[in-house]
Parts: sequence; structure tokens; C-alpha cells
Amino acid sequence: MNSQVGPKKDWYSVWALPPDDVRDRVKKLMDGLRSEFGGPEFEPHLTVVGAINLSEQDALQKFKSAVDGVKVYTASVQSVSTGTFFYQCVFLLLHPSPEVLETSAHCCSHFGYNNSTPYMPHMSLIYGDITDEEKKKAQEKATILDDGISNLNFPITRLALYKTDVGDKTTKSWEKVAECDLISA
Repeated sequence: MNSQVGPKKDWYSVWALPPDDVRDRVKKLMDGLRSEFGGPEFEPHLTVVGAINLSEQDALQKFKSAVDGVKVYTASVQSVSTGTFFYQCVFLLLHPSPEVLETSAHCCSHFGYNNSTPYMPHMSLIYGDITDEEKKKAQEKATILDDGISNLNFPITRLALYKTDVGDKTTKSWEKVAECDLISA
């Protein structure tokens, strides 16, 4: 019998959102890759805090305290890379600059989030369970669709709290719960 005591809990993540012009550019690239390699549609983002199980009220409180005082910072693409699991299939690997790493560490500490692996800043282009050969093709296609994507630098001006049920590989249930503008440096 499943008797839940206390408020309902869901999975929440904190995402850094690119500015609209970068969002549109990356979204166009994602659409181009998805048309050939499949996978669900999702917002371009850089995960700052991975999925953590909390009540909505708790998640919102932690988000507010985590983003308080966080300044705008720069993200720089290092390369188009491939990973080994569904949510890290083909992605833009971001340069692990002190600002990027410190923002994640700062927010993770407010959420009490401990990652089992070292933080690897990235912006996923497609989610999927595809073969290594297909990943390689998608990686090559990404640089054909947008040849300057590997030299992209952009400011992170907003952080958002998303409800992200990691069991939902369609991402249809994922939704933004809160958003915060960062302080101009």
C-alpha cells in the first residue's frame, strides 16, 4: 500500500537558459537533428542542478535562496560531443570555466544535491538511445547545420526551476515552475 505522508514530491532540476537569440539558434539545430535522428522536443538548457526529489514548496524555497545574488556569467561551447546515455546523447560540451562550475556548485549546495559524477557542463541537442554510429553522424550533421556552433559564447542571464520527471522520456510532462533573472555583473 502506498500511503504518502506529507506533501507530494516530484523531480526538479535547475536549468541555465540561454538568451533568446541563442535559444532560437540552438532550437533550429535541435529541430534539424531530430528530423533525422528522432527523440523528444525540449528547451535548450544547461543543467545546473540535476534531478532531485522534493515537494514543490521546498523546491521553490531552495531555488529562491540558490539564485539570490547569482550574477550573469558566460558559457562557451568547447565542442559538439556524444555521450553514453539517453539524456546525454549528442550535446554541446561547454568549457568548464570557474564561473560555470561555481554557479553549479553554489546552487547544488542550496539544494543539498550531490552528484555521483563530476559536473560536466553541456547543452543537449538530442535525447535518444541511438547507436554510436548514429551519434557520430548526428555529431557531424550538427557542425554541417551550424558550422559556427563550436565557437559559440553566450551570457547566462536566467536560471529556471523545472519539474523534470526523469522517467518521462517523452519530456511532455516537463514544465517550468519558476524563473529568475540574474544580476548584471
